[in-house]
Amino acid sequence: MKDKNKNTNEKIVRSVNKNVRSSTRKLKPILKSIVGKKVDLAIRDLSFSDKRISQDVKKTISSAVANAENNYQYDIDNLIIKEAYCGKQVVMKRFRARAKGRAAPIMKPYSNVTIILTEKLKQKESHGSKS
Repeated sequence: MKDKNKNTNEKIVRSVNKNVRSSTRKLKPILKSIVGKKVDLAIRDLSFSDKRISQDVKKTISSAVANAENNYQYDIDNLIIKEAYCGKQVVMKRFRARAKGRAAPIMKPYSNVTIILTEKLKQKESHGSKS
């Protein structure tokens, strides 16, 4: 019962980017590095990342921020990244011609990126005084 009440009070916003042209193996380290950060810090870190796929992740975060601002009227400064995960999508199968009439397969995987934001509310510091 307590868990249900806790989830209803917590405000979450989701943004899903389907068909990202990268494997989940390359996405996971980027997503792990931004979980728990404030949104502006995560976008800044992704802007200076040398990974190609970080631009798509940054675009997904920006979409989630826009959803939070327009649909739920949240304050952008209080948003943090609660979860970020990826899943497998389709795999384009191609081949490369090799010597003696052979062919070598090339797998071009796609992924889903899901970003979940939550609004961090400032907790009151009126705990009991130590006397």
